[in-house]
Amino acid sequence: MSANEGRVVIGGSSGFMGRRLQEKYRAEGREVTTISRSGADLSWSDHSGIDQAIDGAALVIGLAGKSVNCRYTPENRDEIFSSRLQTTAALSHAIQAAAAPPALWVNSSTATIYRHAEDRPMTESSGEIGTGFSVEVARAWEKAMFADDLPHTRRVALRSTIVLGHGGVLGPLKNLARIGLGGAQHDGWWPVSRARKAAGTAHLPGAKHGRQRFSWVHIDDVTRIIDFLEQHPELDGAVNAAAPNPVDNTTFMATVRRVLGVRFGPPMPRWMLELGAIGIRTETELILKSRWVLPEKLVAAGFEFEYPTLEGAVRESFAD
Repeated sequence: MSANEGRVVIGGSSGFMGRRLQEKYRAEGREVTTISRSGADLSWSDHSGIDQAIDGAALVIGLAGKSVNCRYTPENRDEIFSSRLQTTAALSHAIQAAAAPPALWVNSSTATIYRHAEDRPMTESSGEIGTGFSVEVARAWEKAMFADDLPHTRRVALRSTIVLGHGGVLGPLKNLARIGLGGAQHDGWWPVSRARKAAGTAHLPGAKHGRQRFSWVHIDDVTRIIDFLEQHPELDGAVNAAAPNPVDNTTFMATVRRVLGVRFGPPMPRWMLELGAIGIRTETELILKSRWVLPEKLVAAGFEFEYPTLEGAVRESFAD
């Protein structure tokens, strides 16, 4: 069997990325088996079914995990950890037990594993791992992926940046920009409790005036990256899924406004962002941490991005 053929097993198939990958592989005529808590071929509690699906598969993709777009309460933090570690372990154990294990396992990770970076970009070879709750989640997630001895299966932890596309994070920003709230998001002082410091969920003031870096990738390039990984057996370990031209937050929000034809958006100070985050039950770290990430391994291997610059990716994401 050549690369890009054979059965694909997608764990965590109900989300933004999982739905897109299902459509892609089925359109290409590949057999697809999905695993999710509901609405899939298999549930995560069906261990024998997962074992059978993975035995003889060509590609396993792990995407499962509770969204981090929530308040970091103790209950949510526990679920963020458990939903990633348990599902990753289930895939790993099924691969280990398979008589015909898959050639490639691509598992989600996150570029949030790198530190807040304003001074230089983070790559797979020179990136520095950060600290705090989100980083510990990423570290544990990757550790679970590489825990078992899987000599016949190549493993790639896909450190994804913010994924753009229809139905992704741009939806809420589109609505905000259209009502005049599409300005740059400015960091600043905000009171932080001892409990949040102890939990690693406190965001301390970082970049000023919307200069926090914004690394991103279009969803179509993520699917193409996975195809590329199937074709390039020399690639393994951590791989950054990031477009080669990151911007800062000010440029990002200006691009959103320009594409939408919105002429003005006042800057959003941190106090306003924090109150808004409380109201919609999310965390400001998602927009205030400076994520400056480059796709060193992919570029070195010859991968060419369909959406290398932000404006093209945003325009496609907003197209009807």
